[in-house]
Amino acid sequence: MAAAQGHPGDLAVAAVRGLSPYVPGKPAAELERELGISDVAKLASNENPYGPSPRALAAMREALEQIWLYPDGASHDLKQQLARQLGVDIGQVTVGNGSNDLLVLLAEAFLTPTHEAVFSQYGFAIYRIVTQATGARCVEVPALGRASRMPLGHDLAAMADAINAATRLVFIANPNNPTGTWAPPGAVKRLIERAPPTTLVVLDEAYLEYGRERGSQDGLAWLPEHPNLVLVRTFSKAYGLAGARVGYAISHPEVAEALNRLRPAFNVNSVAQAGAAAALEDQAHMRRTVNATLSELTRVEAALRSLGLWFAPSACNFLLVHLGAQAHRVYERLLQVGLIVRPVAGYGLGEYLRVSIGLPQENDRLLRELAAAIR
Repeated sequence: MAAAQGHPGDLAVAAVRGLSPYVPGKPAAELERELGISDVAKLASNENPYGPSPRALAAMREALEQIWLYPDGASHDLKQQLARQLGVDIGQVTVGNGSNDLLVLLAEAFLTPTHEAVFSQYGFAIYRIVTQATGARCVEVPALGRASRMPLGHDLAAMADAINAATRLVFIANPNNPTGTWAPPGAVKRLIERAPPTTLVVLDEAYLEYGRERGSQDGLAWLPEHPNLVLVRTFSKAYGLAGARVGYAISHPEVAEALNRLRPAFNVNSVAQAGAAAALEDQAHMRRTVNATLSELTRVEAALRSLGLWFAPSACNFLLVHLGAQAHRVYERLLQVGLIVRPVAGYGLGEYLRVSIGLPQENDRLLRELAAAIR
């Protein structure tokens, strides 16, 4: 039989062929290999530099003793613990291989080429990717301007106006990555109230533990009166388990049932399940690390102001810093001295760099090198 014309990749569906893949932050080991340097500080991926609870690490080491066994495919113990702590029914909880896994499942379960998904300009890049992969239409709503009360933040009223009969999902990251901006709870609630029952509002609370310290919402109380609300959260940020990949969604049981029909078996490994469950038991550790990070965030903000640099308001563990036309040059210079920050040109923010808040000594080093780079 004659070989098909073209490349085998051309056999992929058109929606997938047109995707621009998500590009993660540069790994420290990669920079060390490239430049032959050591002592690299990675301030690009919004990880918790203080790490997970010692209880989580101990539980993960213990789980390794039975690593030849498949994990509990239902993640029953973790889901039970989440349900107990959150005050919800276990049937409302879905777990994923990080919160990204859950965003993929939501798109696969509820979007078709006849539907639309609404999200904000500068919203998390995965929203566009998961929507486009299904063939559904992406509706990107322009963000607020630099002169607004929340510069570069979501225009939630405009997002609500964009909802129509074809809108099946609305994605809202609050606080938002990569800007760090947030909308007040009342504004988020008004959008949820305006969404019809035929539209699911996906409230991405990946930075919940940082955001509520600066006035962002905790959407849990809204679930009983809004069955079309889905909360998506993660252990990657405040709980310091980014490498373990554990996320969870809280929703109406029927939504959770749909997600679980699609969810791959064993999507959360046994070591990750053990670590996440133990991390939940040590809320004091989580709060200490969040408070330490927010204290450093305030200090770094003050130092950036003294350098004459503008940055977006942040309720997260990072800052979006405006560097104008020199943003890429500054990024490259920081790499040369072993500091990895995040360029965000892929978001249409080519004049900015996103800077994660690290340990105090890492932040001092960054501020020193940044001052030298912009002279």
